[in-house]
Amino acid sequence: MRAAGAQGAAVAKIYTKTGDAGDTGLLGGSRVPKDHLRVEAYGQVDELNAMIGLALALEPQPYCRDLLERVQRELFHIGAELAMIDPIKTGKALRRPPIGLQQVAVLEEAIDRHEAELPPLKQFILPGGVPKAAALHLARTVCRRAERAVVRLHRELEAGETSSVVPYLNRLSDLLFVLARVANRTAGAPDITW
Repeated sequence: MRAAGAQGAAVAKIYTKTGDAGDTGLLGGSRVPKDHLRVEAYGQVDELNAMIGLALALEPQPYCRDLLERVQRELFHIGAELAMIDPIKTGKALRRPPIGLQQVAVLEEAIDRHEAELPPLKQFILPGGVPKAAALHLARTVCRRAERAVVRLHRELEAGETSSVVPYLNRLSDLLFVLARVANRTAGAPDITW
């Protein structure tokens, strides 16, 4: 039986059995081992997206819901970018332009806006606090791991087609740190210094 998709169209079963031998399909039709650098990179981005979803589920605050849902959509797009080999070679293209510096600028504006509400930091702080802040801190560390995976992918495969992904993830980890501090402040929980 097939489930109805968002617009009533049938969607394929969740399992295909095509990856049972340890390989997976990329956008464009190529198959690679499941431990391939490209799969590792988009897998880390997927984990980050799920972690942000958890943070939103813990305590949906209007101050960041729209922003983080936008980020989640952009992370799906980044995953698609990372899952595609060279579009020129495959003849396939993404539905949207790649993540660019415009999306990085949106993150920077959000960082500046939210950071202005916070007291300046003079010391490192311990990750934690209220559950939403702790989840945002965890998302920040997953974001850094995803960033390292993308850097490794770029270095090893010279995958320059996703060049704005690294600055995006770098800024996103900063945003998640700031939003964790905002979540604690909103809940009346102080930053605990190291």
